[in-house]
Amino acid sequence: MSPHISIRAEEIFSIAGFPVTNALLLSALVFIIFCVAAVVIRRRLSLIPNTLQSIAELIMEGALDIVDSVLLDRRKSEKYLPLVLTIFLFVLFSNWLGLLPGVGSLIVTRAGETVPLFRSPAADLNFTIALALITVIFANVMGILTIGLRSRLSVFFNFKSPIKFFVGILELISECAKIISLSFRLFGNIFAGEVLLTIMAFLVPYIAPMPFIFLEVFVGFIQAFIFGMLTLVFVSMAIVDEHGEETRRHA
Repeated sequence: MSPHISIRAEEIFSIAGFPVTNALLLSALVFIIFCVAAVVIRRRLSLIPNTLQSIAELIMEGALDIVDSVLLDRRKSEKYLPLVLTIFLFVLFSNWLGLLPGVGSLIVTRAGETVPLFRSPAADLNFTIALALITVIFANVMGILTIGLRSRLSVFFNFKSPIKFFVGILELISECAKIISLSFRLFGNIFAGEVLLTIMAFLVPYIAPMPFIFLEVFVGFIQAFIFGMLTLVFVSMAIVDEHGEETRRHA
C-alpha cells in the first residue's frame, strides 16, 4: 500500500453540514487535554509548592524573563504572557501529538477511501491561517486599547505628507503579509515533516524514521517558539504610536 499524503485535511464526519476534519479532531483533543490539565493543576495549587508546581513556577518565571527581554516592562509582560504562552503551548503540543506512534496509523473509511483519523493541526492551512489571524487581530486590538483608535489608524492612514501616506500603505500591506508569513511558515515546516516521516516509514519502517522523529520533535518546538515570539513582537510594535511612544489610556 502506497503512503497516504494529502495537502488538505480530510473530512472524518460532519455535524449539521459542518465538516469535521482529522486536523480539527486532533486540535479539539489538545483543547480538551488543556482544559482538564488546567482544572487539575488549579485544584492542586498550594502555598507550599510540590515538585511539579515548583517546575511550573520556574517555567513561568523563565517565560516572563523572555517576554521582559522584548517588552522591557514586567507589568506589560504579565499582561501579554497568557496569550503568548497559550499560543506557544497549543502549537507545541499540537505538533508533538501529531508525532505520537499510532496517530497516523489510525484510519477510518470515508467515501470508500481510507484516511487517517488524526492529523497534526499545523499541517492544515486552515488552522495556521486562523491562528495567524487571531495573532494579528489581537496585536491591533491591544494597540487600539493602549494608544487609541486614532493613533493606531494613523500608522496605516497618514495624510500629513505624501511620504507618510506611502509609508502608511506599506505598513498596511505589511500587516496583511504577517498573516501570510505566519501561516505558511508554520504549515510548510510541519507538513513537510509529516511527508518526510510518512515516506521514510513506508520505505524503511521501524528503524529509519527514528532520527527523523527526534528531528521533528525539535522542529515542532522551534516552530512553536518562533510563532509565540513573533506574536510578542507584533504586540510590542502595535502598542506604540507613529512616534514610537506608548500612550497609556485610562478608563
